[in-house]
Amino acid sequence: MIDLAQLRREPDTVKAALARRGVVESTMDEILALDVEHRHRLQEAEALRAEVRELSRQVGEARRAKDGTAAETLAATSREVGVRERVASEATERVASALRATLLMIPNVPDSKVPDGADENDNPELRRWWLDMDKGAPQPTYANYQRVPHWDIGTELGILDMESGARIAGSMFPLFRGAGSRLLRALSFFALDRHADAYEEIRPPSFALTETMMATGHLPKSADDMYAIERDDLWAIPTSEVPLTSLHRGEILDEAVLPLRLTALTACFRREAGAAGRDTRGLLRVHEFDKVELFAYCTPGQSDEAHADILRRAEGLLQELGLTYRLVTLCTGDLGTASAYTIDLEVYSPGVDRWLEVSSVSWFRDYQSRRANVRYRTSEGTTALVHTVNGSALAWARIWAALVETYRQEDGSVKLPDVLAPYFGGDTTIRPKAS
Repeated sequence: MIDLAQLRREPDTVKAALARRGVVESTMDEILALDVEHRHRLQEAEALRAEVRELSRQVGEARRAKDGTAAETLAATSREVGVRERVASEATERVASALRATLLMIPNVPDSKVPDGADENDNPELRRWWLDMDKGAPQPTYANYQRVPHWDIGTELGILDMESGARIAGSMFPLFRGAGSRLLRALSFFALDRHADAYEEIRPPSFALTETMMATGHLPKSADDMYAIERDDLWAIPTSEVPLTSLHRGEILDEAVLPLRLTALTACFRREAGAAGRDTRGLLRVHEFDKVELFAYCTPGQSDEAHADILRRAEGLLQELGLTYRLVTLCTGDLGTASAYTIDLEVYSPGVDRWLEVSSVSWFRDYQSRRANVRYRTSEGTTALVHTVNGSALAWARIWAALVETYRQEDGSVKLPDVLAPYFGGDTTIRPKAS
């Protein structure tokens, strides 16, 4: 959540920044009013608590002095003040709960680098990359046989079976077969191998407690987009960012271990409740997909390099796979709730003639660590909240789609990039099954 102390110090600055994200000034005024009321009620409750302690001390002294009358009078006063203290504490807690509930719905303060805009159509493009562009090659054009959508290619080759997936779990749950399944596994192992030099691999649970979901900012704002198991107070994770953010929840890390870099391969589950009727064919938008995530706890001074490193790694994978891609900066209207700054990587998929988002690389400042209470101890002995950074490297459903479309051959087979050969036993050509 946002820094309440900063809001007190710089109300106009914070209001103006959040207004760029659609947060109205009256909401921030409500937070400031609740904060003032909470501090006033807290002081009142603490003063009454101190009065009860003092009266209890005086009761003890009177009893030691065998002054029963004074002791009874003081005890009666103590009981009366105690009742007032409990009422004041309950009122303090009610205001604190209202303040926290309001703060939990407030998005992060956007960085000055974030452009203004209403939605994804206003995201400015930073740059593009395509194979051999450094040698002067023009942006690729595609033959008609590459302009076939991946769901048709997958059906022809027997490697994608959306019908069976729907029969088992409902629509938008894909089922991969044979080489299609192996391609998913190959991409995951390929990415994990590339990140092993600097990122510790974690295999977290696929489910998280409500408290864990709150830490990243997914709750309470995005509850409708996630799968809940209400009986057990668990949620299916929408990304491994969720468990990785809470891996050190409530802890104080040593500054010397930062940046602490982690990676995880998990299934990700999203209801996509706000996207009904959009991109429902094939793998463009699915309820379950595999993803390799990169994550870092870092100091504020390390955050730029941590963000740049994840971006370099995501780009490096796309370049090794030979996929044409572009980078866009998310505008204020498209920025995730918890993010202060995000760059998306979008791959061009010729069969659907679309740029498909395959990674978001985001910096959260201390928005998530304030919720998760993850701090670090400086060399001077003081403590401060860590910054968190994460990004996909990469999400595989759309990469799978772009690969089979881009590398489809005239005979209908798919010749995958040689970089995947070690994970395919050396033969990266996917051919139709013999009838």
